[in-house]
Amino acid sequence: MDSASTGRFTLGRQSSLAPDQADDHSAAPADEVPPEINANIRLMYLANEGNLEGIIDLLDSGVDVNFQDIDGRTALHVAACQGLADVVELLLKSGAKVDPEDRWGSTPLADAIHYKQHDVIKILEKNGARIKIAPMHVKNAREVPEYEIDAKELDLTNSVGITKGTFRMATWRGIQVAVKTLSEELLTKEDKVRAFRDELALLQQIRHPNVVQFLGAVTQSSPMMIVTEYLPKGDLRDFLRRKGALKPDIAVKFALDIARGMNYLHEHKPEPIIHRDLEPSNILRDDSGHLKVADFGVSKLLTVVDTVGEDRALMGQDSACRYVAPEVFHNREYDIKVDVFSFALILQEMIEGHPPFADKQDNEIPKAYASKERPPFQASAKFYSHGLKELIEQSWSENPAERPTFREIIDRLTYVQKRIAHKKRWTVSSHCILISCLCDDSARVC
Repeated sequence: MDSASTGRFTLGRQSSLAPDQADDHSAAPADEVPPEINANIRLMYLANEGNLEGIIDLLDSGVDVNFQDIDGRTALHVAACQGLADVVELLLKSGAKVDPEDRWGSTPLADAIHYKQHDVIKILEKNGARIKIAPMHVKNAREVPEYEIDAKELDLTNSVGITKGTFRMATWRGIQVAVKTLSEELLTKEDKVRAFRDELALLQQIRHPNVVQFLGAVTQSSPMMIVTEYLPKGDLRDFLRRKGALKPDIAVKFALDIARGMNYLHEHKPEPIIHRDLEPSNILRDDSGHLKVADFGVSKLLTVVDTVGEDRALMGQDSACRYVAPEVFHNREYDIKVDVFSFALILQEMIEGHPPFADKQDNEIPKAYASKERPPFQASAKFYSHGLKELIEQSWSENPAERPTFREIIDRLTYVQKRIAHKKRWTVSSHCILISCLCDDSARVC
């Protein structure tokens, strides 16, 4: 192989992410630097040999310490693979970039980890290197999951934030989709990666008309992403801000959509799914005007036992805390009934036209719930007819065991919906009869 013409370093250990790890047998022996190669490639050979003096001479002559061959490899990649700590330190002191990526996305730190070069790992991390390989990366192409999406197919050129900013709109194969990204700086945070894995595992199991549809994910490259259907009409929070209080029939229709989606999650087999972050920003509207439950970033499967411990992720000081059940604030164990509590507040908000405890600051809400306060009913009693108020009060009961299941909520809301529809038909019918009588009287007068 002619290294001068190819501009490729072929000696020694290669990229940890390259498809074929076998060494190129046409390369020169380890103790011989081909005389015909240019100075840039010579730097990589010397880095492979650990020749500090030769490296210093080349750098003094003007050779770029960050030169990359046609595979994107640098001298730092080479030294990291070989475990040459002194060469790594020299290159870094000479201005080498600590996290360059080769054509396969591997960095010097990733290569050092792959070849178990522990001293080099410490030096690179001390100088700010961070692992950028997707934690879910598989080495065998046959192990790539079926849901995997090629990141190159996602066009985020005109990407805009949607819902709470968790997702962004993108284009994939000619259709608009919603993309949730795990940023590269979070790949080293075990809890963030675990949450990403958990959400991905949940989404693969969920299929329901009132739950946002999972389309695929990017797990074999960085940054990792979750891709779901895009609902252009936005979330319920934005809708309520624009519309204010909803008519009872619309509020009940929306409530049934939410309840059906949540009932599916709670009756999921073999383990129920607790959403744990049910609030208007996580409920989206589709083109037909129906609602879908979304964003399962802090959701959990209930396994082995039927309760889980308090999770600090739920305790953020923002508007979401207005919908969190008191047992969470009390730092007690809780179950699926935390979602029922949240649902009650959302239903009341749709009728009242403003968020729970709109007159209180976010940080005041936990104390209010802990002292058994609940948002006041201020709308006219007619908007809470047919047992709607009683349903809300039972659903936000202090005792989770007293809260109904979503299956029961669906039955009660269906009854309310039928009563409202019957009343509307009766009102329209009475109005028509009155008009008919007036017309008949008018005709007799004429």
